[in-house]
Amino acid sequence: MENQPNNPLHGKTLETMLNELVEKLGWQRMGEIVDIRCFNHEPSIKSSLKFLRRTPWARTKVEEMYINTFHGFSWPERD
Repeated sequence: MENQPNNPLHGKTLETMLNELVEKLGWQRMGEIVDIRCFNHEPSIKSSLKFLRRTPWARTKVEEMYINTFHGFSWPERD
């Protein structure tokens, strides 16, 4: 495996990213940031993984959310 020290996603599985995002932001906030059904209607890791693995544009949005959350900026708090 090639070393990629500047890639914050290197070595992170999609499942790991989702679990960390849910812990940090919660499903509701994730659904506000990326408006996809698997975050807004009966969310679960399993359903999200299934959708994101077959929907490249949505996976890209989640990867961007992960990078912004853990390596960029903090999302504004909601009331």
